[in-house]
Amino acid sequence: MKQSASDAWRAVGRPGSGPEISLVMPCYNEEAIVAQTIRRTLHAFQVPGYRLELVAVDNGSKDRTGEIIKEFDAAGVGVKHVRVEKNQGYGFGILSGIPHCTAPWIGFIPADSQVDAEDTVRLYEEALACEEAVLVKARRRFRMDGFARKVVSVTYNVLFRTLWPGIASFDINGLPKLMPREVVRRMQLSSSDWFLDPEIMIKSYYLGVRCIEFNVFARMRSRGLSHVSAATCVNFFSGLIRYRFSNTLSAWRRSLVSSREITAHGAGAAGADS
Repeated sequence: MKQSASDAWRAVGRPGSGPEISLVMPCYNEEAIVAQTIRRTLHAFQVPGYRLELVAVDNGSKDRTGEIIKEFDAAGVGVKHVRVEKNQGYGFGILSGIPHCTAPWIGFIPADSQVDAEDTVRLYEEALACEEAVLVKARRRFRMDGFARKVVSVTYNVLFRTLWPGIASFDINGLPKLMPREVVRRMQLSSSDWFLDPEIMIKSYYLGVRCIEFNVFARMRSRGLSHVSAATCVNFFSGLIRYRFSNTLSAWRRSLVSSREITAHGAGAAGADS
């Protein structure tokens, strides 16, 4: 009889051993695809034998997303269900999931299956191979987006590089993103909207955490609807300007200096950009 993904995952887990990596996956009205994404992610980590903790956040969904996540949680296959009663943004979903992570590595993944789960495993393996704290992320080098979406993405990333020329990335919002638990703690992430990804990139730069990007193929959604709209694009662009010239970033940098948690690179960058 063929072994199910759930049974295979139970076989991998070792008694008394905790997860090696926690992935936070915010889900907003994703009933059409969330089960497929969860199964693929569990299976991808099960094959090489990595112990995964998948924190699936029902981010205020009004459909069956939460019920589906609860079914996986009840099955004991390494999925945690977290419920946000009212959707307050993409970032808030991730921030709500972080406190439930228990592994030494924490990552953020989308619920839409546009990036193969096997690529997330590959990113994790590259992170493990490094002998320093790193931020490992995907760069959606091959994207099945429409022309207008590509123009917006390129313009956005060029603006980001203009405001923070020291951050060498042309896919700021690319997911998955993986980093050590301690780095996440030091970032003190606060953006509840779509600006969370740029916040991660900016703070990793000031912390002196090396960012490693790997090209991935980003396919079109097979099910469900995208939650990126014109309003999202406005949020992206206004967020960059606001964050660059507001006191929020400066206050965070000062707190790191006072607590001696910022690296020499980060302190130098902070002085240069003040």
